[in-house]
This record gives sequence, C-alpha cells and structure tokens, in this order.
Amino acid sequence: MTCFKRLFSKGPRSKVAWLMTGEALTSCRCFHAELVRHESSALPVVHHSKYVCDLPPNHRFPMGKFPRVLQCLLRDQVITEKQVWVPEIASKDLLSCVHTEDYLDNFINGKISEQEQRRTGFPWSEGIVRRCRYETGGTVLAAEVALQRGLACSTAGGTHHAFPSYGSGFCLLNDLAVAAKYTMDNSPNSPSTKRKVLIVDLDVHQGDGTAFIFKEEPSVFTFSVHCGKNFPLRKQQSDLDISVEDGLEDKDYLSTVEAHLPWLLETFRPDLVLYDAGVDPHWEDELGRLRLTDQGEPFCFTPRCFYLQITYRLFE
Repeated sequence: MTCFKRLFSKGPRSKVAWLMTGEALTSCRCFHAELVRHESSALPVVHHSKYVCDLPPNHRFPMGKFPRVLQCLLRDQVITEKQVWVPEIASKDLLSCVHTEDYLDNFINGKISEQEQRRTGFPWSEGIVRRCRYETGGTVLAAEVALQRGLACSTAGGTHHAFPSYGSGFCLLNDLAVAAKYTMDNSPNSPSTKRKVLIVDLDVHQGDGTAFIFKEEPSVFTFSVHCGKNFPLRKQQSDLDISVEDGLEDKDYLSTVEAHLPWLLETFRPDLVLYDAGVDPHWEDELGRLRLTDQGEPFCFTPRCFYLQITYRLFE
C-alpha cells in the first residue's frame, strides 16, 4: 500500500477515510450478496467461484486469473477466508440501468451474431453469460460494501469496453458503469441529489465504453490513463484522458498519475471512487506496450497480482 498512500498524501486533501460513514451506521438495507462477512472488520474482498467459465482450447483470454488472485491473497496471508464476500448474480433489471433491453435479451438468450462474437473475442455460451453477470454483481457489491466500510475489492471486473448496446474487447457487460449508475440512483437524497462517482481507469487501454456511457452525466467523472497507440483504435472522450507513449517506465508513469489524481479528488470531491486496476501496463504483458515493473504498478497489493478492482469511499 506504500504507493497508494504516497499518491493520496500529496496536495491539500488530507481527509481520506477508510472507515464506515455515518450514513452506513444507520442503514439497514440489504447487500447484493449471497454471503456477507459482518464478523470481520478487515478489508472486504468480493469473489465468486463463477467468475470463470469454459473457453475453447488455446483461447487467448486468461480466464484462470480470477481464482488465482484470490488464491495468491490467501496463500500469502494478505487476507483470510473471513474477508471474502460472495456476490449475487446481477439481475436483468439491474443491468438495464446501463444496457439496452434488446442487447440484454440477445446476450442472455444467445442471439448474438458471429460478427458480434468476433468483436467481443468470446464465443457465446450460457457460461459466459453467467460469468459476466456474477462479475457485474461483484462490482456492485464491492461498491455497496465500500460505501459502508470505506474500502472494498473485487477479484474481477473492469470491463470498460462494453457499450450500452454491444460488447467489445473481451467486455460484454460494463460492470463499472452499472455499479456507478446503481450507486447514483440509490443515493440517500435521490433524485434531488446524486452521489458523485469518480472512475479511475489505469488499464493500459482507454475505457471507451465507460466514457461513452457517462459523457453527459455530471455526477460521474471518468479519468483514464492509457497507451495512446493501443486498443481501441477509435477512442471516446473521457472527462480526462491522459494518453501516454509506448515504452513508458515506472517513474514517468507514476509521476503522470500523481500529477492529476490528487487534484481530481480535491476538485471533484467524489463520494465513491471506482478504480479499474488493470495490470496490463506491466512490461511482461505481450499487448500492453508499456514498461512498468512490479514496483511501478500503482496500488498493487501483492507482486504480480493479476487483477484487483478497488473501490473506496472518500468523505470529510
């Protein structure tokens, strides 16, 4: 957590809290969860065994990374089983706050053309639908827990290339957008006052789907640091896009993030931050095109951690 603390200790903002808020102390609403862990006050980590599904042999997507994240955290004693929360599957009604009815009907019922499957990179199956719905449910649960506890993680998520009416680039449902929209729509004083959500996207690819979804939503700020010459070829406009050059190394990358993130926290003053912690800027990622090392990966909890989705609550 050293890098994490260093980034947020810069600048005038000093009150970054990792504790439960006053609102949460009086709230009795249910979580979107199959299993809650009220007995542990340690960092909540959201995971479901159905974050994975079968893919054809030699498929390029590393599906096994999701359970390996949890295995690494448990093996290295970073967390215990008592910290693991289990999400519910995301309902069609929940997903419809972002995705169109036609797309959800086609996706859930297998009416996806070969061209659409090529665009996403996944062959359609009931397993891939179930996996994506649990993954989205996990991010929503992590957001709910973060609003109560101050910090939460999910071992999957960050599917930022999914648009309202189609999927793209291994992303079929936009979990970040669903979590942000659900959080806003269920604000304490909604609809008169919505929670403000900052999406910090440090995946090597621009979060084009998320940027498109919230392009006219003032309560959501999208911040993306990405490799400019990488996928997607046609970028969308985030609220703040930082395009970096191929081969960027640790020092310059971290300086770039530090130059913008504290200022965003101070000026936008979000109620919730959704952090898409892609580790594809790592030098060993064959498609990433950047040169970050284990030490340069922002907010990495364990060396060579495949993926951690982090959400956390900021308040005064």
